[in-house]
Amino acid sequence: MLKAKQLYYLLILITLSSCGTYKTVPYFQDLDRTQPSTQKIENAGPLTIQPADILGINVNSRNPESSSIFNYNLNRVTGNNYDLSSANPVTGYLVNDKGEINLPLIGNMKVAGLTTYELTTKLNTTLLTYFKDPVVNIRILNFKVSILGDVQRPNLYTLQNERTTITQALSLAGDLNITAMRKNVILIREENGERKFIPMDLTSKRIYESPYFYLKNNDEIYVQPDRSKYATVDRGYRVTTLILSGLSIIAIVLSNLYR
Repeated sequence: MLKAKQLYYLLILITLSSCGTYKTVPYFQDLDRTQPSTQKIENAGPLTIQPADILGINVNSRNPESSSIFNYNLNRVTGNNYDLSSANPVTGYLVNDKGEINLPLIGNMKVAGLTTYELTTKLNTTLLTYFKDPVVNIRILNFKVSILGDVQRPNLYTLQNERTTITQALSLAGDLNITAMRKNVILIREENGERKFIPMDLTSKRIYESPYFYLKNNDEIYVQPDRSKYATVDRGYRVTTLILSGLSIIAIVLSNLYR
């Protein structure tokens, strides 16, 4: 058995180890917390439409019966159309590999690279040929991000806001676990035929200046656990294995005694 003096030193070692680990836990460690500060937003670029996006387009006019051809429901993906739900009258249009959608009356229209606002303006002008005072509303229906790794609720999340940040997305997943590596969060993004792996440091306020701070459709966020997470799981597995082995030995011994 350990002597009292040895237990005392062991307790000090565990305490110091815990204090050292805490230094990696807080977010935005370089932020001056003694006074308010401001930062100019210069990295919030607009979200643009990309191939594989599904656009919800709703058109109203003074002649709703005519404009309703844009707004009928479908129960499945068929060609360029996709229905978000049977209760929602917004028709979804799948952006093809060429960056186009196929619309009634208009035909193929190039939409990739445009914002939803720019497409709304363009479509509203085009529809003046067919309807009087058309009103167009457009949303990206399948704007989603995947969050996996050492977070409370890893999952695929559908976003309602086209201007969503990495910190907002992580809050949807219940925030990082205490064992997560805050200096090594990886953003995975497919763009222009390439897959990028971007390291993000949540311990620095400079993350707010990152060009990747605002998310795009189909982004993936991976939060790496630190070694203590593995050690805890591995230790639990070893203890469980030893207990089960011990119980098996006891069962065998008792079985032999009572034969």
